[in-house]
Amino acid sequence: MTISPSFDLSGTDLLDLPRSDLKKTAGAARIVGVGTATTETSYSQAELLDIFRITDPKVRSVFLNSAIERRFLTVPPRDADGVCLPEPQGELLDKHKRLALDMGARAVRACLADSGIDLSDIDYLCCTTTTGFLTPGLSALLIREMGILPKTSRVDVVGMGCNAGLNALNATASWAVANPGKVAVLLCAEACSAAYVIDGTMRTAVVNSLFGDGAAAIALVADGPDTAYAPVGTPQAAGSPRILGFASHLITEAIGAMRYDWDDAQGKFSFYLDPHVPYVVGANAEQVVDRLLGDAGLRRSDISQWLVHSGGKKVIDAVRVNLGLTRHDVRHTTGVLRDYGNLSSGSFLFSYERLLREGVTRAGDYGVLMTMGPGSTIETALVQW
Repeated sequence: MTISPSFDLSGTDLLDLPRSDLKKTAGAARIVGVGTATTETSYSQAELLDIFRITDPKVRSVFLNSAIERRFLTVPPRDADGVCLPEPQGELLDKHKRLALDMGARAVRACLADSGIDLSDIDYLCCTTTTGFLTPGLSALLIREMGILPKTSRVDVVGMGCNAGLNALNATASWAVANPGKVAVLLCAEACSAAYVIDGTMRTAVVNSLFGDGAAAIALVADGPDTAYAPVGTPQAAGSPRILGFASHLITEAIGAMRYDWDDAQGKFSFYLDPHVPYVVGANAEQVVDRLLGDAGLRRSDISQWLVHSGGKKVIDAVRVNLGLTRHDVRHTTGVLRDYGNLSSGSFLFSYERLLREGVTRAGDYGVLMTMGPGSTIETALVQW
């Protein structure tokens, strides 16, 4: 595959360009394709309450007031009476491997089809997951299962949580910039059906009402030396935004507010969400976003598109209010939550895909990507179409 230059700088002296223009454009990676996949079956919240035979009014209220209509899940096997059978941690790890491989491969293929890239063109594969542990990692297993060339460079980002998609994007974009013209693929594959506990407590009720299965992949390519130094304002393809920068914020005083740890009583890993998470995230959203934009000389009013992680109704509302966003600004965030639930690390890429399909982005538009997760952590990225 050959990546054709999108503009001609012949006769341009790079030293004549303003230094700020060079900083903003030199070596920027572009997102050239996106693809998503889910597991086979989706369920309404009411259907899940019936399947798991949940009768506690407080727990039912959590499910039915979550702003989620449906989620894709792989429910446990059931006995002759329809009662869900227990799944020990070993079976859940097997489920994670099976679902992550299946969804991941389909998401990667959809991404390649969207970008017009062949499987043999992949030079780097970064896989992100939190809902299970694999050694060899998901990247190695996908290379074998899909027939990706064995020489492909790879990395696995494991256990970082819902924010991990942007952590991985940072690493993947950096690799693309260091290897101009080569194809880097980022995959977020989260089999949330393989990470749950059922014990009747409100702690697990909140978690079990929220997450769904899904995988999302994007392909990145950085322009080579002859195309990297485009002056600011050079038109780009509407579907291929450049990644201009990242900003992170670790809320150290809330390090345990979101965690995935071992539950001795259940013999499983169990996810925990502190009830104050929405307020902690909301209170810290402004400083990291303003730092991201300040480094680029931008203000919030300069941002046309906001793609925020679908972390839950209260989290989305807290971020929206604290950043002064409209409900329209987060329409894809809430739409993904409604139709899929919280998809962990890949949620923001489901929103990104919806934005592209909407066809409203214009050359020159700026966008902010934001994810939140354990740490507690807020990750952001600035892109421009």
